[in-house]
Amino acid sequence: MKVLLLLPFLAAVQSAVVPAVDTEAHFHSSFPSAVEPQGKNISLNGVLVYETLPQQKLDPTKAVLLLTDVFGLPSPDNLVRSIFADQWAAAGFQTYAPDYLNGDAIPVGGNVTAWIVNHGEAQTTPPLLAVIKALKDRGVKQIAATGYCFGGLYVTRLVQNNTITVGTVAHPSLLNVPTDFELIKAQSRIPIEINNAELDTGFTPAFALQTDAVLGDGQYSPGYLRKQFDAVAHGFAVRANGSDPVQVAAKQGAFDTSLSWIKTHLK
Repeated sequence: MKVLLLLPFLAAVQSAVVPAVDTEAHFHSSFPSAVEPQGKNISLNGVLVYETLPQQKLDPTKAVLLLTDVFGLPSPDNLVRSIFADQWAAAGFQTYAPDYLNGDAIPVGGNVTAWIVNHGEAQTTPPLLAVIKALKDRGVKQIAATGYCFGGLYVTRLVQNNTITVGTVAHPSLLNVPTDFELIKAQSRIPIEINNAELDTGFTPAFALQTDAVLGDGQYSPGYLRKQFDAVAHGFAVRANGSDPVQVAAKQGAFDTSLSWIKTHLK
């Protein structure tokens, strides 16, 4: 099985790690009980996966892989997360959100620093790659991966290793900047898009500008786009306070930007 490696730093590049944002800093939205997920939980190569399919005719050769943040599928946001995955299905893609956290998503209020000790790449990568293999065995030829916070790290790995067709990330964490993007520039052929937040304490606007310095202005020929959403903070692309029009617009804007990017690069 192919392994996604945490590749060594490039010499002569000063790199900094994007910090994980405390769980208390995440806003947790709620949905009316009448709103029900459209998909179902299945097992792919022994990994729990939320599968949701478009109601219209789907292209079985294309799929979206949705990588959640640390709250994962079993979290109190499970309903929200399922509906979020359903958005991608409604846009026309068979969509799969794997439990790549091995049934151990962090609870609201949990200690990220302690939790992450048991959720390094050695634990998280195998179930992720098992699901990708299962999708390919099903006949999926092109995989678009979209990752949020913790999931953004793993979409970046998939881009670095040319494992997917196209990638999008939102408010990613735990990346090394600019090293991880130097690696993309050096060895990848996969287009990547980033949605970042003005008020994020993790992937700050300063990190975003460092990323632009590596991939922007046409330096990365496979394709690079970054869009900043102002007046919102970490997690904005996943959840929003329904009474705040700025948050609602930013969440929808991030989805629309990612969707457009994916549609452009899936042929």
